[in-house]
Amino acid sequence: MIPRGLRNNNPLNIRHSADRFQGEIAGHDKSFKSFSSLAYGYRAAFVILGTYLSQGCNTIEKIISRWAPPAENNTDSYIFQVEKYSGVPRNKVLTPAGGAEYIMIVAAMSFVENGQNADIAQVQAGFNLQSKIKIE
Repeated sequence: MIPRGLRNNNPLNIRHSADRFQGEIAGHDKSFKSFSSLAYGYRAAFVILGTYLSQGCNTIEKIISRWAPPAENNTDSYIFQVEKYSGVPRNKVLTPAGGAEYIMIVAAMSFVENGQNADIAQVQAGFNLQSKIKIE
């Protein structure tokens, strides 16, 4: 069976909110947003992480603690897995020019959320659709 996040083209399982993203469509999931393509689902994740960065969430540990709070998740395990699969140390300070690291972090988050490897071409396509985080 296809994981929920991939069925919704929302690989990081972004919850419904008042925020509207490019490519967001009306879906049938009562809890999570739906997107017209995986690339737009990944784009929304990069936009959110760019917002997090502007608010001081600039490490994997800070990002995941906010993204997957302990009240709902095994946050420590999530941080460990993202660190392991992305190759980015959990306390490395990320910057708006750290796009290459963010691509690996989002791919790792997608793996944790869906239980299967992310299609890196789709992650890259989502990255290319946003402008908050750059590669320099």
